Amino acid sequence: MGNVLHMRSVEVAFPKRSLNLRSVHCPLPTNNHQQHYYYNRNNSNNTKVTEEESYPQATQKTSGQEVKTGESGEKKPQDGHSKDTSKTTSDDEQGPPVVQQEWKLEVLSLNNSNIIKSHKTVASTVATKTTVATVASAAQSKTSSVFQKWAAMELEVQRPMTKRQLSDESAACTLGVVKKSTVRREEGHVQREVEGRALVKPKLQPRPRQSYSTVKSGNVSKKKLKKELFATTEVFSRVDNHAINTGKLSSQRIFSVPTITQTITQTITQTITEGAQNELEKLRAIWIWLCHNIEYDVSGYLGLTDKLCSPERVIETGRGVCCGYSSVCMQMCQEAGIECQEVSGHGKGIGYRQGQSYQNTKSLHMWNAVKLGGHWYLLDACWGAGRVDMDNKAFVKRYDDFYFLTDPEDFINSHCPDEQEWQLLDNPIPLEEFEKRVLKTSEFYRLGLTLLHPKHFLLVTENGEASVSMKFTKPVDFTYQISQRSGCEPKAVNSSSGLLTVTRESMRLRLLPPTGGTFDIMIFARSGNNSGTFSWVCSLLVECPEQKPTEELPENPFLSWGLQRSAESLGVKKCSNGAEAAVSETGSFELVLHTSRPLMMLCELTQKDLDPSIAKRCLATQIQSDRLTCNVLCPYLGYYRLSVFVRNYEQPQDGFQNGGNFLLHCTGGAINLNELFPPALSTACGPGIRTQEAGLSKFSHTGALVSTQQGKCNITFQNQQDLELHAVLFKEQRKRLGHPLCRHIFFTYNSSKVTISVALPEAGVYKLGLYAKTSTDQDFSLLCDFVLRNSSGSSWPPFPCTYTAWQKGSVLFEPRGGLLEPLSWVLFRVRVPGAQRVSVVGEQLMELQLSKSRVWEGEVFTGASVSQLKLAASGGGGGSTDMAIIMSFDVLSQQNEM
Repeated sequence: MGNVLHMRSVEVAFPKRSLNLRSVHCPLPTNNHQQHYYYNRNNSNNTKVTEEESYPQATQKTSGQEVKTGESGEKKPQDGHSKDTSKTTSDDEQGPPVVQQEWKLEVLSLNNSNIIKSHKTVASTVATKTTVATVASAAQSKTSSVFQKWAAMELEVQRPMTKRQLSDESAACTLGVVKKSTVRREEGHVQREVEGRALVKPKLQPRPRQSYSTVKSGNVSKKKLKKELFATTEVFSRVDNHAINTGKLSSQRIFSVPTITQTITQTITQTITEGAQNELEKLRAIWIWLCHNIEYDVSGYLGLTDKLCSPERVIETGRGVCCGYSSVCMQMCQEAGIECQEVSGHGKGIGYRQGQSYQNTKSLHMWNAVKLGGHWYLLDACWGAGRVDMDNKAFVKRYDDFYFLTDPEDFINSHCPDEQEWQLLDNPIPLEEFEKRVLKTSEFYRLGLTLLHPKHFLLVTENGEASVSMKFTKPVDFTYQISQRSGCEPKAVNSSSGLLTVTRESMRLRLLPPTGGTFDIMIFARSGNNSGTFSWVCSLLVECPEQKPTEELPENPFLSWGLQRSAESLGVKKCSNGAEAAVSETGSFELVLHTSRPLMMLCELTQKDLDPSIAKRCLATQIQSDRLTCNVLCPYLGYYRLSVFVRNYEQPQDGFQNGGNFLLHCTGGAINLNELFPPALSTACGPGIRTQEAGLSKFSHTGALVSTQQGKCNITFQNQQDLELHAVLFKEQRKRLGHPLCRHIFFTYNSSKVTISVALPEAGVYKLGLYAKTSTDQDFSLLCDFVLRNSSGSSWPPFPCTYTAWQKGSVLFEPRGGLLEPLSWVLFRVRVPGAQRVSVVGEQLMELQLSKSRVWEGEVFTGASVSQLKLAASGGGGGSTDMAIIMSFDVLSQQNEM
């Protein structure tokens, strides 16, 4: 499991003294170019020390060897006896007592194996005043005795009050970092780890501040991007796991004295960077440790408590504001030998609003710049650790890898340093440009998005419209949110105020504000390869001086118009209509989707005035193996939404998925409610997959809609499998009651060719259902529905009534109508395959004669005393002479008028 760092202090009580310790110089880019300040990394109150201040050094003699000390470089002779003869040069004749502190660091294994304890004892020698101070160490035997005595006092001095007093006293002082002498305990002896060498502590000189512009022109070649350092963060999996597993801080943090921070930071850094092979891996370990162990100090940010900025307090509490993250990062980098700077500036973080000005405003954010391989890079561990939920006033841990060595071109959209050189851009931008930049989140870049329009966050409508467009290389889904600025609380705006179009490589959002005013636009996106939640990617502001007069657009719960980005994966190749509104001046519309495989389709039509039950009668769909067709009727003027859902035809267990959403605009020719499609239409209208599977082919009418201006039509097709067929004619409302509608359909079989003749009794819309028996043990099943629209005012009579003896191959040439006039002569012409005799039975029997063309012919008198004439035939198999009725005709009475 790795190790957990558990740090415990061992404090020794000494008389109170005023401490003035040497400072380690860490230059920061600031706005003050006259005097550079360096923050003490071990100073809890961030006391500033100027460059001009001196930094005295202490001298120590170990194992009889001489150690140089002091700025003058004088040698302080010491004998080998246990008596301390060192002196200090100060205004006082005798220097103040020495304050020494001992701290122990325990590294606890997370597993249940033996606990590994590593005791390191630090002795800090501190002198007062600003003059050169010298401290001679005693002989080794004396030293060992002193440290053993300190160790024996460990339990006695671990009192909370003592630690509190010492911490409070130290916090009030200007603290510096002194060289730590590492003491180890080995086989009961305390020895200095000098390996026979004299310890010479050089004077710590302030590091000259080096601007990026100077570095860029001198020591650093052309800058590198993150992708040139590593292709993916997966290369850090070993480093990340090690830093997470071994760098966990114990829940009991006992860090009261600020000077312990260097030891703590050093130990943590050494632990988490163990095994790192280069500076990049060391930096990665530091970054991972910060993001996973330090939480944002929300209470400090809100002013409920003191802000946690100093490194020791950040590590002690595990919390900090932005400067806390940056200061700890800088210290750890220094321990790891990585050049690091703290950078102050403006960040578009908590509380940021589009259009916010930073002019003449003090910057409130800090991050880091690090130097790797001669190149400077940027990182923000504060933003990498998570986000702040202002509604609940809580920190939400959510690791964000984007802010690790972010490319300057991306970093500048959310971070603007006080000094332009830390933008790390070839052409730095002014603060005014930063304010105008569109706010883009890390998810924007993670999804590979590129903003094409606009370049700045503010959009001003032209003729009541504005637009946003992006491009991308990988599949991405989008959605958006519009709110109007109204007082303190934003007012949500209907999503119909935007028209979103997403293709395979681009996105376009057309904005149509419903009123004049200011509107906040938030755009969300997600990877097109999953169905997870959407993430916020960018925000814009829209100013609408004048509303565009327009009709209300329909709601689109799927938000994107046109074919969905995922349509191709669903089997839809292309569409007859794009994302723009399709205009119809006739009240009708046809949508065609070309498919790569057989699909099933369902459609939904909505409009502000359209009742859902009526909407179903506005749609007629046709399903073919390579295309889907939806016919739409618009009963009202205005905008409609047509949504299409598809699934694989051969996998009925699959759910329907949204394949596209289309905006229709009916500007004229609205359809009368009485002329909509018949109710209960099948989803499979017209010839399609079902008729193809039944073996029917070569339809004379390939579409689902059949229009006739004469009131009659013939539908022909091939019946290769010789199926038994049946048809049903339906009309919802009939003005004239007469013969059943089944008498207005007539089947004619001529070899494999089938003709369905239809003679409609009145104008209107009909449904013609075609059924077939695919096997003898099954009932008739629906193959398809045809929609017949008759605009003729003529009323056609019914066809003759046929019986089962009317065999396939029989053809009636004359008379075609099933109603005959009384007292009239009627010519009969009929073909009956295999018949030996064909007669018409009425007032008298009339034999028909077989012509040379194999057609039975003859004239028959209808008379006045019979109501029917029957056509009968005999012959066929077995030589039977019995006559079978194959068809009957009705004879009108003399009072009946057609």
